[in-house]
Amino acid sequence: MLDNLNNKKITIAGTGRSARAALDLVQARGARPFVSDAEPIPEAFRQELDRCGIPWEDRGHSPAKFAQAGLVVLSPGVPLRQPAIEAALAAGVPVIGELELASWYCAKPILAITGTNGKTTATQLLHHLVQACGMRSMLVGNNDTPFCSVVDALAQVDYVVAEVSSYQLETILHFRPHVAAVLNITPDHLARHGTLEGYAEAKARIFMNQTAADFAVLNGDDARVAALPLPAGAARRTFSQRSGAQVDITLRGTELFDSYDRRLGDLSGVQLPGAHNRENILAVVAMMECLGFAPESYWPALCSFPGVEHRLERAGDCNGVRIINDSKSTNVDSLRVALESFPEPIVLIAGGVGKGAPYEPLLPLVKDSVRALVAIGSDGPRLQRAFGGVTAVHAADSMAAAVDLAISLARPGDVVLLSPACASFDWYENFEARGRDFKACAQMAINRLTAAPVSQPG
Repeated sequence: MLDNLNNKKITIAGTGRSARAALDLVQARGARPFVSDAEPIPEAFRQELDRCGIPWEDRGHSPAKFAQAGLVVLSPGVPLRQPAIEAALAAGVPVIGELELASWYCAKPILAITGTNGKTTATQLLHHLVQACGMRSMLVGNNDTPFCSVVDALAQVDYVVAEVSSYQLETILHFRPHVAAVLNITPDHLARHGTLEGYAEAKARIFMNQTAADFAVLNGDDARVAALPLPAGAARRTFSQRSGAQVDITLRGTELFDSYDRRLGDLSGVQLPGAHNRENILAVVAMMECLGFAPESYWPALCSFPGVEHRLERAGDCNGVRIINDSKSTNVDSLRVALESFPEPIVLIAGGVGKGAPYEPLLPLVKDSVRALVAIGSDGPRLQRAFGGVTAVHAADSMAAAVDLAISLARPGDVVLLSPACASFDWYENFEARGRDFKACAQMAINRLTAAPVSQPG
């Protein structure tokens, strides 16, 4: 396929960041791209396509355009189950994603991480530790850097660290990570995958092309992850937070040990809070062990890693109250993880566009840890109904009002936590915009509430 992109008809489905990176790549290799989007294409991009002589369609995918292509490249958000994709597959046209396309041009070892929660923190931590060992790495994938956008720079790196989603894994053919890890599997994206079993099958595809030269890293504490099928020969490595577990990396108190009872290091100095971050750390340490790096070469960097924006990020302190931004919490399980991360009483801000999962499984945790709930967004009424019987529930119609109310309800020693358990699209473009607004509102509240009193004349 690499030798035949020149003059090949390639249909690019979607016009988002990854689709545009794929378009640039195939165009630079001499292909004849056609761009198709189910939504209206922005005027500026239409004009750019016209200037470059690239044909396009929007407001729908034409089955004929897909069936007549030599290759179809899908954006992650484009579902496989639709007439245009079925027409392409029926005609024998390869259907891949941007991740797969970029991997064709990558001769460097790929270190890939997937999971329902934690993959952004884990990939950024892995990238940080590899660099601390004097290696050059590049962070790509399900983040701000499409893999296709950096293929011409891969000669300058030693490793590619890839954050990989289930959507991206659906469309791989030959993508083969040298070390691949699955952190956890909990219900998410079921509208796309149909069932939890279908979702787990998509996650398992991260291992499907591995050989005896590669490593598969699995969470031994997650039954669904531990049961994922591996190809014959791939070296299995497991990690667990349970002391005494028969795994390759285990946690005893705050200390990590390998399967030979060798002490790797102490986690008491790390900055990342919560059991879920210990899970991320164990996975990354297991991957570093697969690569042969000595713990002493990366442990100081592990302890100094500050975390990732919008993921249990400290947004400030106000009169003895810690304020935490966990805007990346977009599902019920991520809220559970956030609540379990703090032993202090919590004033929780939650809500937005819910994904349909029930909140009731969190009732015992909310009863034990949440002093009060400030419900926001379109799922606010559902949250009120779910938790009104176990904690005080209040409503707010803006982020500023929610922050002010939460701080007023908190006592010294409490945590004010934004962990919405919902998507952001009712109020914001994305969770990043939500988190930035939360931090700005928090800072305004801090400035107002901690300002020195003005002395009065006379």
